[in-house]
Amino acid sequence: MAVAARKAIGKPGLRLLADRGYFSGPDIRAYELAGITAYVPKPLTSASRKKGLFTKRNIAYVAKSDEYGCPAGERAIHRFTTVEHDMNLRVYWSSACPHCHLKERCSTSDSRRIRRLAHEHILEAMQRRLDRKPDAITIRRSTVEHVCGTVDRWMDATHFLTPTPGRVSTEMSLQMLAYNLKRVMNIPGVAGTMKALRMAGIRGSGEPFCGSRR
Repeated sequence: MAVAARKAIGKPGLRLLADRGYFSGPDIRAYELAGITAYVPKPLTSASRKKGLFTKRNIAYVAKSDEYGCPAGERAIHRFTTVEHDMNLRVYWSSACPHCHLKERCSTSDSRRIRRLAHEHILEAMQRRLDRKPDAITIRRSTVEHVCGTVDRWMDATHFLTPTPGRVSTEMSLQMLAYNLKRVMNIPGVAGTMKALRMAGIRGSGEPFCGSRR
């Protein structure tokens, strides 16, 4: 959808804001490769967090030496590389774990194993962007969530009127078109909207913007 949106607006760069439900490491890497700047917070589903243990954010990665520094000041070094769920992972742990004085706050296993995605530096860069712009997700909610509420109200919060996926897609597209037209008319006004439509028609193929291909 982000790639399609960028193509539709005709700009090389794009900032993407999404909620936690859309967080996906492979997708965020794909955004980066496509030149799309993503702002997607990571879900708060860490098993360590639920158990009251240190989370990965408490364990700092040191890129220069390719190791992690733990809260106890020990070094968790790279041990091996593996593949899990089609993802390349590097696995780290410290030999000091079994006798560490903070072990009860860190891991229930003999050693705290840290898994790092091959492209985790992209996720870390995105998290730094979110830290610098803490209101990003608030902006997303204020500009997007009301659209869903408005359309739900228009549809009387009920089911679609048409059967089959194709017809439902058409019905939803008409709802979105109506919303977009009303939104545009509310911002520059009806006169401004009509002027923009005429200008768009002139810049197009020569046919009227709302032209008929009956």
